[in-house]
Amino acid sequence: PMKQGVLTNGRVRLLLGKGASCFRERRSGERKRKSVRGCIVDSNLSVLSLVIVKKGEGEIPGLTDKTVPRRLGPKRASKIRKLFNLSKEDDVRKYVIRRPLAATDKRKAKTKAPKIQRLITPVVLQRKRHRASMKKQWAVKSREQAATYQKLLAQRQKEAREKRVERQQRRRRLTSTAQSSSQKLLA
Repeated sequence: PMKQGVLTNGRVRLLLGKGASCFRERRSGERKRKSVRGCIVDSNLSVLSLVIVKKGEGEIPGLTDKTVPRRLGPKRASKIRKLFNLSKEDDVRKYVIRRPLAATDKRKAKTKAPKIQRLITPVVLQRKRHRASMKKQWAVKSREQAATYQKLLAQRQKEAREKRVERQQRRRRLTSTAQSSSQKLLA
């Protein structure tokens, strides 16, 4: 690619880093030597991609002397509203820009219109309501499941505690009986 600031009409190999044009760093701090062409325009170039920034006094034949209408109108509902300055209550479907198709020997002349995107229809609203209700149901269900799980966990902990206490009491009983029998033997 051509690089601004390289004042030659040939190629040069430059060490490029972050922020340089013609280079995108893949890792932080990475630099790479890349081949770039200078910004001087000469007969070696076959194509130049240009943009008209400002129009002068004269017309350029074949470029600025004729206007080409847009082939297609907007497709999105909000953009159709913006184009025709419609309110929310107006029906967007009536304002779609239709494209006429010429008649051929096989078919009659007809018009073609794009399918409007992001159009709020009763089905869309129904789906939205359904999604919201499902979200609520999932929240309630998860809350109930969490409560039942907590109850089960508390029950299991209680059983484990009781078992531990019972085991300790049994051990105490055994040690106390062993001590009393040893004292009897000594006496």
